[in-house]
Amino acid sequence: MTITDWPRTAAEPDPETASPAAVSGTPKPVSRTPGTVSEAAESVSETENGTGTKPSPAKLTGTQKWTAGAIVAAALVLAGIGLYLSFEHVAVFAHEELRFASLGKGQLFAVGVDVGIMVMIAVDLLMAWLKRPISWIRYPVWLLTGATVVLNAASGAPKGRAWELLDYVAAGAHGVVPVLFIMVVELGRTSIDRIVRPDQEERDSIPWLRWILAPVATARIFRRMRLWGVTSYPEMIRRDQELIAYEQWLKRKYEGDITKASEDELLPMKMAPYGYTVAQALAMPDEQEQAAQEREEEAERRRLDAETRSEVAKAESEAERLRAKGKVEAVRAEVDGQTGQARAHARAQVSAAERAAALEQEALDQAVIAEARAREAEAKHKEAQEREAKAEADLRAAELERQAAQKRKEAAEADRIAAAEAQAIETQTIAEAREAAAEANRRAAETERAAAETQRAAAEAARKKAEEERLREVALADIARAKEEAAEAERAAAETRRAAAEIERRAVEAEDVAKLKPRERAVRRVARMILAVGGDSDRLPLADIQHELAVTSPGTASEYRQEAAELLAGGYRP
Repeated sequence: MTITDWPRTAAEPDPETASPAAVSGTPKPVSRTPGTVSEAAESVSETENGTGTKPSPAKLTGTQKWTAGAIVAAALVLAGIGLYLSFEHVAVFAHEELRFASLGKGQLFAVGVDVGIMVMIAVDLLMAWLKRPISWIRYPVWLLTGATVVLNAASGAPKGRAWELLDYVAAGAHGVVPVLFIMVVELGRTSIDRIVRPDQEERDSIPWLRWILAPVATARIFRRMRLWGVTSYPEMIRRDQELIAYEQWLKRKYEGDITKASEDELLPMKMAPYGYTVAQALAMPDEQEQAAQEREEEAERRRLDAETRSEVAKAESEAERLRAKGKVEAVRAEVDGQTGQARAHARAQVSAAERAAALEQEALDQAVIAEARAREAEAKHKEAQEREAKAEADLRAAELERQAAQKRKEAAEADRIAAAEAQAIETQTIAEAREAAAEANRRAAETERAAAETQRAAAEAARKKAEEERLREVALADIARAKEEAAEAERAAAETRRAAAEIERRAVEAEDVAKLKPRERAVRRVARMILAVGGDSDRLPLADIQHELAVTSPGTASEYRQEAAELLAGGYRP
């Protein structure tokens, strides 16, 4: 069953869960819930404005107008009587007791207070007639009228003797006429407001009999009506009855344990202080889901609109680009035309220049031929000079050959001397080579020693790695063993829980057979919790009892634990 499937109409009581009597004894049901639940009296009004009658039409008949005129005249007479009775007393009291300098100033004070009251009353009635009532203006009127009453009563206070009963009666008599006048003004204001605004929704008043019979519940209803703007008293009663009926239905559904209900099913009780009806509270999840879906749809719509605007912007940009490209092509065509004209003109100039160049080239070729002939004659002259130079060079070569033979002789002598010197140098080089070999051997020994050290370090690292492998295998074995132990402990705990559940089930069945009261069931449940922690009541935290029994007070949880300990001491075993 979903949260919206709770019965809205009268249903046949379940023979196993229904109570033998109705929840309340109100003879007339106000809501459609099964049976009447609230304690509302039969005097609940049957109209929404709480008057029991339909609103009168806005226009007055002739008789009604004459009656209204008579009432206004009587009110003015009452006002005149009040002013006449209070004027002299207030003026004299202001002069003698309030330290006004003269009786005339006291009379002006009295006239000012009375005129202020009449002006504010007139403005209040006028604004109500114009459908623009000023709600706060009545409070200064009440305050000034109260001040007038106090001044009149003080003027009649006894002097030089104690107050007597008749003095109190006389002081109260001074305030009767002003109070009557204010009541008449308030009646007139309300009447004018109802005439000029017949469709205005009025706030119902709660019957006084209900205040007397159920003051706490009535105060709660009054608070909710004022907080959440519920003007109809019958509507408020109907909401209260629906809430009580729904709560009773939940208790019957979950066999008295309303804590088993889901969060959605408990919404009417949670939202009732905030002005929600049962139907509105039950509809909240669906409305919120619908609102969330609408927000998602709105977000999707905005996203699609943004994409559409982006595509339109892209299309407009592409159109602008194409228009710009067209303009560029037009300019390019114009430039190409101008370029073609310039090219034709240039080609004509080039043809003329080519013809002039051809003539110049022909003249140049003739000049080159003449120059080549002159160069050929010059080359022949140079060739003759070269033959003469060659002969002279041969003579110089023979001289050089003789000089070279002499130098070879000198070089052979130098070679002999150099051979002797080289032999001495070779002996010194061998010694240096031997020293270099010894140094190389020393370095090789050091290298071998470093290699041996490196091999030793590698062997040590291999040993440590093997040790780490062994330790890891041991740790893995310990972990596997711990997992097996944890699984065994879990199986043991599951077996314990199953046994505890079986004990709990048998205990509940025994309690159902014994038809124990809810408190006795709760005490036995706490006793079983004490047995589960070893039988010592002090080892059972009060928080666990509060959570298990859904109680908020630690004192109540402590009482349950004390009674359970006493029950166990008396021999109780589930």
